[in-house]
Amino acid sequence: MNSNSDPAAACEARVFFDGACPLCVREIAAYRRSGEGLPIEWVDVSLPTATAPPGFDLARMKRRFHVTAADGRMLSGAQAFAYLWDSLPGWRLLGRLARLPGVLMLLEAMYRGFLVFRPWMQAVARAVDVSHLPGPLVGDLRSDHAGETGAVWIYRGILAVSRDPALRAFAKHHMSTEQSHLEAMNRLLPSLKRSKLLVPWRIAGFMTGAIPALFGPRAVYATIEAVETFVDRHYQAQIDWLAARGSHSDLLATLRECQADECLHRDQAGAALTRPATGFLRVWCAAVGRGSALAVVFARRL
Repeated sequence: MNSNSDPAAACEARVFFDGACPLCVREIAAYRRSGEGLPIEWVDVSLPTATAPPGFDLARMKRRFHVTAADGRMLSGAQAFAYLWDSLPGWRLLGRLARLPGVLMLLEAMYRGFLVFRPWMQAVARAVDVSHLPGPLVGDLRSDHAGETGAVWIYRGILAVSRDPALRAFAKHHMSTEQSHLEAMNRLLPSLKRSKLLVPWRIAGFMTGAIPALFGPRAVYATIEAVETFVDRHYQAQIDWLAARGSHSDLLATLRECQADECLHRDQAGAALTRPATGFLRVWCAAVGRGSALAVVFARRL
């Protein structure tokens, strides 16, 4: 860079970063905001379409931070950071400090030390990263994950107790669907953001399926209808919230797909009932509905 010219005007850099690294993505986002409008090309080397500059390979570009300077030099590590800092408003003080005698050598040593621990730090960051999700819905998605966990165990409870062929076929079919929902929630919600009460939710789900199975198919179908009636409303509230804001279309599609499956479960269970729930069964179904609502309250927070 020409030290006699304005760094912002002189910078014509290509910044190579690993977009699959949650740590790198956050840092690059800050740089991009600062460098908006400057002639800087931001190259995500994790993309399938990415290509490495001549003489370099993508694996090397992913391991270390690289910047192509305006004069064509390829800089990496601390030199690359110092060049970029010197080019961005709000970061130039760091760039000047990096040019002091001995500082760049110290920064390079620190950067190499960081690279040793980066895989562990990346794993932790991924386990808590919810930047791809709308903040106000993270608690609800936690409850969705807990609910789908409980749903899988409801059907496991039914299968553990019932020997009725039709009911077992019903349970196996719907358990497969609930398992696919749980896998979708696993992809959406990082591990450290999931409910800390998953073991109690599994136990509660198992008992919610096993207890009515002791009393026969009618009790099971009534229970499933009650559970899915609540789940339908719970998903609808999230769908309405997202639809009103017109954002996160992929998440909205996932929630709608899950809701449609749950409504199908509810309707098939209702169709299998020979007559409406009465007496103790009606009380049990009401308790199941209230228990589901209470579970959501806890799962949103824990």
